[in-house]
Amino acid sequence: MPHEPTPDPHSDPPLHPALLTGPPHPRLAEVRQALDSLNPGHEAPPAAHLTARLTRAWTVRHASPDHREVVGALLPGLIRDAQASALQARTAATRRTAQSLLAEAYFLAQFFCAYQPDAPLVWRVAERGMTAAQDSEDPHAIGLAAWLTTQAHRDSAHYEAADAVTHETLRYLTPLLPDATKDVRAVAGALTVEAGLTAARRGETGTAWHHWDQARLLAETLPRTYFHPVTSFSRAVIAAHAVTVAVELHAGGESVRQSARAESETIPSRPRHRIEQARAYHLDAQPDVALATLAQAHATAPDTVRYNGYARRIILEEAEAKSPSRRRRASDLAARLGLVS
Repeated sequence: MPHEPTPDPHSDPPLHPALLTGPPHPRLAEVRQALDSLNPGHEAPPAAHLTARLTRAWTVRHASPDHREVVGALLPGLIRDAQASALQARTAATRRTAQSLLAEAYFLAQFFCAYQPDAPLVWRVAERGMTAAQDSEDPHAIGLAAWLTTQAHRDSAHYEAADAVTHETLRYLTPLLPDATKDVRAVAGALTVEAGLTAARRGETGTAWHHWDQARLLAETLPRTYFHPVTSFSRAVIAAHAVTVAVELHAGGESVRQSARAESETIPSRPRHRIEQARAYHLDAQPDVALATLAQAHATAPDTVRYNGYARRIILEEAEAKSPSRRRRASDLAARLGLVS
C-alpha cells in the first residue's frame, strides 16, 4: 500500500473522527475474532459454494434495511471458510481462485467494519484484501481492492495516497479493457469516479468533471440493465455520482440540479444515494429538504444512515437549529438513530 502523506493543507478537512466513527455493532467482536483467526482448522467448502454465499451477502448488503446485522451474521463463517480455502489450495489455479474469494470476503468485512470504533481493524482488513487480490492475479479483485483502499485514504485526507492507488490501478486495468468482462470494466469505471471525487475534494473542478465524464463513457459500454454487484457502477448510477462530485466541489446549486436528474434513475442502494442528495440540499441551504431526504433514507435502511458520518453531521447540526420545528425533526431522527439519549 502506498505511504500515507501529510494531508493537503489547502483541502477541506475530513469529517471529525467522532462523526466518522459510529457505534460498535453487536457483531463486531465476532467478526474481529474471525479475522484474527488465520488458521480455521476445518475442511474448506467447494469454491462454487463459497462463491454463491458471497453473492448472497452482497445482495443483502444492497437490499436489506438491517444489512449490517445480516452481513455481520454471515461474515464469520465466510471469512473462516475463505481462509481455509486459501490455506488448502494445492494447485496454482485453485490457489488463485481461493485468493480471489478470500479477497472478496475481506472486501465485505471492510464494508462491515467501516465507521465503527476500530480504525486499525479497517486498515488491517484493507491491507489483507489488497494482498489477497494481488496474489489472485485477478484484475477484478485488484480493482476492487484499489477502490476500497482509495476511499479509506480519502476519508483520512490522504489525497496523494488515494491518487496513487487509483491511478496506478487504472494504468494496470486500462490495457485490459478492450477484452475485459463487464465486471472489470465496471470496476475501472468505479475507480475513475473515485479519481474524480478525490480531485473534487481538493477543489479541482475541471479535473473532477473530466474523470466523471470518462467514467460516464465507461458506463456506456455496459448493458443498460447491468449493475456491478459490489460498487453498483452502471449507466444508471453515473448520475448519482455526479451529485457527489458537485457536493464535494461545494457547488450547491449544481449538486441540487444533478440530484434532480439522478432522481429519475432506478438504482440499487438508493438509501446511500439519498444521503448524497441530502448533502446537496444541505449545501444549497435547504436544510428542511435535507432532513426529509435523510428521513426517507432512514425509513428504508436505518443501518445506512446510522453509520454514515455525513448523515450524522447534518442531523446533529440541525438538532441545534434556530427553527423549533426543524430542531424537533432533527432531534427525533437523532434519537431514532441512537445519536442522543
